[in-house]
Amino acid sequence: MTKYTVKKLAKAAGVSVRTLHHYDRIGLLKPSIRTAVGYRLYGENELLRLQQILFYKELDFGLKEIAALINRPDFDRIRALESQKQLLKARRKRIDRLMSTLDKTILHIKGKIKMNYEELYEGLPKEQAAAWRKEALEKWPDQVKQSEKVLIGMSMEEFEVLKSGFKENFETLASLCGHGADPASERVQQEIDRHYHYILRFWGKPGNQVEAYKGLGELYLADPRYTGTGGAPFGLFMKQAIDHYVTSLPA
Repeated sequence: MTKYTVKKLAKAAGVSVRTLHHYDRIGLLKPSIRTAVGYRLYGENELLRLQQILFYKELDFGLKEIAALINRPDFDRIRALESQKQLLKARRKRIDRLMSTLDKTILHIKGKIKMNYEELYEGLPKEQAAAWRKEALEKWPDQVKQSEKVLIGMSMEEFEVLKSGFKENFETLASLCGHGADPASERVQQEIDRHYHYILRFWGKPGNQVEAYKGLGELYLADPRYTGTGGAPFGLFMKQAIDHYVTSLPA
């Protein structure tokens, strides 16, 4: 079976020899063979492991998180690849939407366009959207009216960017949950930070909204619509992630 020297592997993977030496030192990627004179040699298993590492790095995972994931006794390489594919798809969707918005801007689709509240829920079945809005108005009438007022005041471009970004963020959190990510991990907390700031924009209430956001975590846990998302108890995942996040915010 073909063995790669550290130099050949570095060239094939597009990384530096120094990077592979570092991965060896920290135990992230050990060579399959170390010769008597100290040469590192890598086989197919190490090549596949390096691929996993590079995919996770592309998705902004830290090296400690990557090590924790791929060193787990129950680590499933195929399942990991499928999860990474979903995360990359979500990122591609977000970039495609941003590109579309840029194209519209270049074509001089400018200015504020008056929207109505139905357009805020575009993409949902009409009856479902009406039912959700009715439920929200009964529970939080002032908050919903304030939020709709802010959103209707946006241009269509601003609203589409906000909506598509939030959707991509939510899909990424669901995928991380499905992959068994720790709610307190750096990667999840990065997405929760994005989620918090999206929520503030939807609410139309900039500034510190720690208690309100913590309450949102309770709602995720209590709402059966969020049970099972991503193949795991998503409501519990979101509550735990939000609870961890708010401890880092000023009271």
